[in-house]
Amino acid sequence: MVRRGHPRRAITRDMRTRRPVHPGREADELEALTWPAGLRVRDRMSRGVVTIHSDALVRGAASLMRSRRIRHLPVVDREGRLVGIVTDRDLRQVIFDPAIQERLGVDPRALDTLQVREVMTWGVVTVRPESDLAHAARLMHELKVGALPVVDHGRVVGILTESDVVKALEEVLGEDAVSRPYRWALGWR
Repeated sequence: MVRRGHPRRAITRDMRTRRPVHPGREADELEALTWPAGLRVRDRMSRGVVTIHSDALVRGAASLMRSRRIRHLPVVDREGRLVGIVTDRDLRQVIFDPAIQERLGVDPRALDTLQVREVMTWGVVTVRPESDLAHAARLMHELKVGALPVVDHGRVVGILTESDVVKALEEVLGEDAVSRPYRWALGWR
């Protein structure tokens, strides 16, 4: 039987273990990607976080987010403990979700009856102020979340957003962040 198509390729041992083409480059890359030791969430989080109660109306949450220009709103119960988070994505899904549209009907005032607890994310991932910033950034990336509420003893003390992490990364990398990749690409040819 004659096989057509691509030939079968094997990855030999020497291909798997070959050394980098540009010796010394990996040390520079590692240096550029390493966070300074001791950088904590408390150093970069946004303080004075805006929260909302779980029994508040969705329309109120949307207007609060719009007026404050925020995308993540931690949800607390009457005792002030974190119970969830509502995001701009959650609110957009309310508008386009067929099940909710069917329940509310075509009346635009029907959103006035929908509470935040009905649309929020209950299983919110949090970090503590003492957490390592690199760990928090990795957590945000792996879970694909844009913000982590910072909780101390059950109370929201801040929020760590993508913007906070990017600002910290920019400060860590400094001016050299842009020049290094070009140096590697052009200098080693």
